Amino acid sequence: MRLRIGLIGLSRDWQTRHMPALRMLQDRFEVRGVYSSLGTFAENVAREFSTRRYDGFRQMVNQPDIDAIVMLEGDWYGVAPLLAACDAGKAVYCGSEIDFDPEQAVHLKQIVDQSGVAFMAEFPRRYAPATLRLKELIATRLGPPRILFCHRRLACENSDEPRKGRSLKSRIDREIMELIDWCSFIVGRRARSVHSVSHWSNTQSGTPDYQVLSLDLSEPQAPDGTTIAQLSCGAYIPSSWHEAITFRPPAAAQVCCQNGLAFVDLPSSLIWFDEAGRHQESLEAELSVGQQLLTQFHRAVTSLVRKMGDLEDVYRSLATLQAAKESFYKRQTIDLDLS
Repeated sequence: MRLRIGLIGLSRDWQTRHMPALRMLQDRFEVRGVYSSLGTFAENVAREFSTRRYDGFRQMVNQPDIDAIVMLEGDWYGVAPLLAACDAGKAVYCGSEIDFDPEQAVHLKQIVDQSGVAFMAEFPRRYAPATLRLKELIATRLGPPRILFCHRRLACENSDEPRKGRSLKSRIDREIMELIDWCSFIVGRRARSVHSVSHWSNTQSGTPDYQVLSLDLSEPQAPDGTTIAQLSCGAYIPSSWHEAITFRPPAAAQVCCQNGLAFVDLPSSLIWFDEAGRHQESLEAELSVGQQLLTQFHRAVTSLVRKMGDLEDVYRSLATLQAAKESFYKRQTIDLDLS
């Protein structure tokens, strides 16, 4: 089945992730419309795919020849296109540049539940070739994860920020939310509690320049020890220090397992150690992140089993992020609701 899709917004990853994936998956997707507040950009994309550029997202969403909406960025319209898609009964692919708050996620979940449409949130780290290979190794060679370390270093300023309208705070929050989801995905469990500390260089900015979260991902009454994850994200290096920002970046994840250790560099590099020694894998030949994500979306829409778990995961990760902020202000560990 070939899905006819409408594109809403064009993310900063459009050229490197989404457009190449749509080109490679022409047997599964057909772009039938494009809408973006950047008219020239949308016109160029519409020309590339020989399709129509729309002046309003509602007009495009309600077209009978469109089966699903692929929303890749937030703009002045917020989540309104997602709600319009639910009203029209169209499946939704929600890009990683869409910002939510927990209450908004709960409301959207209720709307999606009532509409009966398939919904997929874009979690690029989940479907990176290195992550999928790590999951295989955990199941076969490395054993259950015990300690995870994830660190993300951002520039203080973003050249895309004026166009995207995304503040430093929203960028950091989104990164931490995705790291929370990534660790839960690797371990296969939700966090039981969170403890957070932050560093503030400029109290006037309202945004910490470095945050650290400790998550308890242990099984209830785990007989073989605890599982913890330490996540950190910061924008503590001035953007003028170009060499410092790019110098010796840390591994995206370091995972200490029962029978070995793995270092993950996204999207497709993995080094792991066990009793036999060091193993280095380059997974460039695997499906790209964009192809993996869109293939999962195609399955979600065409399958008889409705996909809703991603929206629940968005809410859980946001709730954990909110609890981390509460932990910082109260200076204590916050237990999370696992129900």
